Amino acid sequence: MAWATRFLSAVCFFAAGVLFAPDVLLGARSGSGATAVTAAKVSHLLCFATSWGAAFWATFIGGIIMFKNLPRHQFGNLQGKMFPAYFTLISACAAVSVAAFAYLHPWKTASAVERYQLGFLISALGFNLSNLLVFTPMTIEMMKKRHKMERELSIGDEVGWSKNVKSAKSNPALAAMNKKFGMIHGLSSLANIMSFGSLAMHSWYLASKLEL
Repeated sequence: MAWATRFLSAVCFFAAGVLFAPDVLLGARSGSGATAVTAAKVSHLLCFATSWGAAFWATFIGGIIMFKNLPRHQFGNLQGKMFPAYFTLISACAAVSVAAFAYLHPWKTASAVERYQLGFLISALGFNLSNLLVFTPMTIEMMKKRHKMERELSIGDEVGWSKNVKSAKSNPALAAMNKKFGMIHGLSSLANIMSFGSLAMHSWYLASKLEL
């Protein structure tokens, strides 16, 4: 029911956009060519905005709030459910943005700036896919193994801090697990930041095109 309500709300907003700004959404000129260009622009903008907003929230706001207020294992399990959905969403949005931008600016006729921007969008897509298909599954698997070891040591329920480091000093197996998890998680975080940076570069390009 909740999803139906949200979908209906989205349809209503789209209908309102058609009503109040038909030239923008449907094309100022008649013809399938103009409509296709307008559809590509709307698709690119909406998908870019969705990926940018989701990346900003997940990286700098939502994750930090959850880490500071949830028991550490509960936080990790929640992230393990959220990250696959998060990277699926922004990968799909990035793919649409790449396709739409490439359609609007064909490589042969594109300027150097436009080619760089397409490169940034492709980079964002690549980093997101690497997280979705490689780093996130590995991180989740390592997290589950580390949680199992920590439960045997009766740690992991602390909020906002960790007893792990102290316990690892007297537990070589946990220390080795921490090293592996830290490396994989670090690569995942790096890919996420690189994707965010690529989207940030494109946001400057879009801002230069706005007339307010």
